[in-house]
Amino acid sequence: MTVELNQTFSLDPQVSLRPERFGALAYHFGNRKLSFLKHPDLVAVLEQFDGQRTLADALVLVGVDQDRWPSFLAALSTLETSEMIRAA
Repeated sequence: MTVELNQTFSLDPQVSLRPERFGALAYHFGNRKLSFLKHPDLVAVLEQFDGQRTLADALVLVGVDQDRWPSFLAALSTLETSEMIRAA
């Protein structure tokens, strides 16, 4: 799966984020997957997912430089595949 900038997302309701020094841990209580979110900016983007805001809007709101967007798209695609986030 590939996420797109014009898509809207939300965290899966069964996902919990636990803040850590390096970013956060994301745990899915349904499928028992654990993901290490290794940058606070990625966590900040996830916290903007409300099912109405597009991915591009969330990246801009958090202040992520456009040069970094491809790495965020790759990370978010992985999170979508592991069912941590879902398209709204």
